[in-house]
Amino acid sequence: MDKRTITQIITTVITNINLNGFLSGNIYKGSTKKLCVPGLNCYSCPGAMGSCPIGSLQAVIGTIKYNMSLYVLGFISLFGIIGGRFVCGWLCPFGLIQDLLYKIPLKKIKINKTVNNTFRYLKYIILILFVIVFPMFLTNEFGISPPYFCEYICPVGALEGGIPLVSLNKPLRNAVGLLFSWKIFILVLIVILSILIYRPFCRYICPLGAFYSFFNKISFYKYEVDESNCINCGACEKKCKMDIAILKNTNNPECIRCGECIKACPNKCLQNKLNI
Repeated sequence: MDKRTITQIITTVITNINLNGFLSGNIYKGSTKKLCVPGLNCYSCPGAMGSCPIGSLQAVIGTIKYNMSLYVLGFISLFGIIGGRFVCGWLCPFGLIQDLLYKIPLKKIKINKTVNNTFRYLKYIILILFVIVFPMFLTNEFGISPPYFCEYICPVGALEGGIPLVSLNKPLRNAVGLLFSWKIFILVLIVILSILIYRPFCRYICPLGAFYSFFNKISFYKYEVDESNCINCGACEKKCKMDIAILKNTNNPECIRCGECIKACPNKCLQNKLNI
C-alpha cells in the first residue's frame, strides 16, 4: 500500500471516527461539527465529526441572515492556497472511494480528449448554480433555501448519510420516497463509472474540486519541471490518470497532485515543492 492511500485512509477514519453514530443511527452534533473538514464528507454521516465545506457554504448562503459565509470561504481558500487540489488527491474520503473502485479489475474506458475537456466544465457550472446562485436566490417565503447540491446531486450524501441512516432507522425507511431513489440512482451511476473511468466525480461533478482548482497555479505546494533534463519522453503524461498534458501545463486545474507523474519520470525532472 503506497503512502497516498495510507494518508487517504487515515484522513477518512479521522473524519468519520464517531463509531457510536453508526451503532445508534444518530448524527453527531457536538462542538466539532462547527468546523469544516477539507474534503467532501457528508454532515449527515453518522460517523462525521465535522461539516462538509460545500454543505456549510450552501447552508449559510441559503438563510435570510447571511448572503455569504466568510468563515467557510476562508477555510477552503486556506487549503486551496496551501495545496490547490492536493486535498482531492490525498485528503478527500470520496476520492479514496473512487480510487478503490477503479482498482477493480475490469476493462477501463478511455475518454475521448474532446469529450473529457468539455465535460470537465460541468463541475464549475454546478458550483456556480447549485452551490451559490440557487441557494442565494431560490428561497422560500421565510428567506431559506434547501441545500440544492446536497439534496439533488451529491452521491456522497446518499452513500455516507442516506444509506446508513435509513438502514438504522425504521421511521426513515417508511418515509423514503422519489428523492431518495433518485440519489441512489446517481450513487449507483457514479460507482459504476468509477470502476470504468478514473475519478469521474472529481473530473466532472465535484464543486469542491472546482473551487480548489482555481488555486492550483498559485498554491504554495506545486509541481515543477526541470526542463534542462527533460527528454520529452511522455512517460509522465502516459501515467497521468486525469489525462493532463503535464509538460504543457504542469499545474493544470485538473491535477489532483497524486504524484504518479513524478514516480514515472525516468530522469526525475518532475518535483513537488512547497514554496513558502
